[in-house]
Amino acid sequence: MAVTDPYAGFRFVVLLDQVRVAGFAKVRGLGRETRVETFREGGVNDHEHKLVTMTSYGNLILERGLADPEMLVWHQLVIEGRVLRRMLTISLRDENDREAWSWLVHGAFPVKWSVADFDAASGQIVAETVELAHNGFLVKPGLRGSRAA
Repeated sequence: MAVTDPYAGFRFVVLLDQVRVAGFAKVRGLGRETRVETFREGGVNDHEHKLVTMTSYGNLILERGLADPEMLVWHQLVIEGRVLRRMLTISLRDENDREAWSWLVHGAFPVKWSVADFDAASGQIVAETVELAHNGFLVKPGLRGSRAA
């Protein structure tokens, strides 16, 4: 009998250049959209032709507690004109901590970095948010029930 339960969205790991970085609490913006151009052919009145043009990828937004300065330093390099493009891997884990799905993000670099408001009355940790532009990603779906070698 096949298991059909969806994966939990709280089990994930983020790697930069194949190195695990301090735990991110949120990853947003994993998506892509393919544009379509409409073409009308003379004499064909019952439909339009749809031609695939370009696929675009939105920026990724990563959020975590402010811990080490790695994201800030990386963004500072971009500000100084030294754009360091890196490979980002987002690995969704199953209940046994095995990779279930992964997204291999190519040519990522930070375009925005910020920290949450400081509030003495809240007692919350300071969150760091980094927005990454990139050249696209490959999706590697996992196989449920497959055994790791």
